[in-house]
This record gives sequence, C-alpha cells and structure tokens, in this order.
Amino acid sequence: MECINNFFIQEGISYEISDFEQHKVFGSTNIYEVIRIIENVPLFFEAHIKRLNNSLKLLNRENAVSFEEVKNNINKLIKLNNNKEGNIKIIFNVDNEKIIDTYYYISHSYPSKEEYEDGVSTVLYYGERENPNAKIINNNFREEVNKVIKENKAYEAILVDREGYVTEGSRSNIFMVKGNALITSPVEKVLPGITREVIIKLCVENGVEVIERRVKDDEIAQLDGLFISGTSPKVLPICKVNNYIYNSPKNDIISLIMKKYDDFIYNYIKSYK
Repeated sequence: MECINNFFIQEGISYEISDFEQHKVFGSTNIYEVIRIIENVPLFFEAHIKRLNNSLKLLNRENAVSFEEVKNNINKLIKLNNNKEGNIKIIFNVDNEKIIDTYYYISHSYPSKEEYEDGVSTVLYYGERENPNAKIINNNFREEVNKVIKENKAYEAILVDREGYVTEGSRSNIFMVKGNALITSPVEKVLPGITREVIIKLCVENGVEVIERRVKDDEIAQLDGLFISGTSPKVLPICKVNNYIYNSPKNDIISLIMKKYDDFIYNYIKSYK
C-alpha cells in the first residue's frame, strides 16, 4: 500500500489509512499528480491543477476539477497528518461518470547532498508512454522500468522511443547541455513537467538558450552534460548514461540553473504564505 501517514481523503471525507484498500481509489483509468509539500506549502500548486485539467481534457473530461476543492483537500490533508514536508498524491479515478478523487501522502526519496554534488547514474530504456502528455497510471510500464533501473543500479531511466529519439525520464524530464545551449525534447513528445516549465522560464530570464528538438540516442556521447528535473529531484545533475561519463555538476549552465531554481522555490514559498 503506497498510502502513508495516518489519514487520507476521498471525496472530501477523511479516513484512516487502514481503510485505504477498501475504497475505490484506483480504476482501469486513473489521472494523477504528485505535489511536493515544503513548509506546509504545495509547491507550484496552480501549475499542477492546470496539468491535471489538461490530462482530463485529453480523456474528454474537461472542467471536472474545482481549483478551490482540490486546494481545500490538500490543506486539510496536511493538517490532519501534521506533516509539513513530503509528497502528496492526487488520484482521479475516471472510470465512471462521477470522478472519485483521493488525496494521500506517499513515500518520497529526495536526492542527497552528495548526489547533487557528484551527479547520478542513469540508464537508457527503449520504450515509450502511450500518451506522453497525460499523467496516467500504467503499472506494467512502471514495473518494467523499475526492474531495469534496479538491475543497472541507476537512479533513473532515460526513455528512448521506437525511432531512437531520447524523450524523457521514466518519472522525470531530461535536459541536455551542448556548448552554450540547453536542449530538451519537444513538449508534445513528453509529459509537460511543472519543473520543466519553470526551468525554461528561468533560462529565458537569464539568457540561456533553450532548444526544443529531438535528440537521437547516438548523440548522447557528444553532450557536455545532462540533468534530471522533477518534483522530488528538482534539478539533479547526471554523471553517467550507460557507459558515458559526464562532469555535469561542474557545468556552468547546470550550476546556474540549480541555483536559480532553488531561489525560485524560496520566493514561491515566501509569496504563497
């Protein structure tokens, strides 16, 4: 059971986690978001709700999410569990006409200080999501990728599609550095990550060129650096892809983005409060 802490919320009602598996949390089709909580603040809440609505729109269920209702349920869950730090998962079971919404804390794993300083190892995985723009649960895909990550003792798997193009991480977005430019896959080919959007915005503000283009797997050897972006890792340098080694933590562009992103989070939390 992935639900942790003491309470979860479903359709506005709070329950003890011992009741979690008795409720219809998951159906055959489930839309979800994972929001990081820092100092009681749901990080980038507005962007997460926008993406949640976009996922529902792709399933012809637009306008099904009330901004205030989701916000109230998140705040209620934080208070019930008295937990001001962590990751909250929102599940929308869309099997029937009435959507069942569930909110609960999940286990999280944030990178260590050493991983930010030294970078992390990744592995290429030749596979792709059925609908990359929608955040839909696919347990079979997740299990297959996790197996490869574990076998290779990697932090993350970088997905490569059937045409040999790098798309995204299995649970993150991927950015690549070549010269003075930052390269990432076109948004229509990946999940439009919240952290990804913030990074692109910060690059524009700080004069870093961002190129959205498809990158073939055989181009990876010529890159100057890479990093992972996402809810839990934030901006995390990559030191290895398969057998290719990079000094990403020391790359000037990556170092700049890491600092600007941390500053952005600090200011967001300050303004939210």
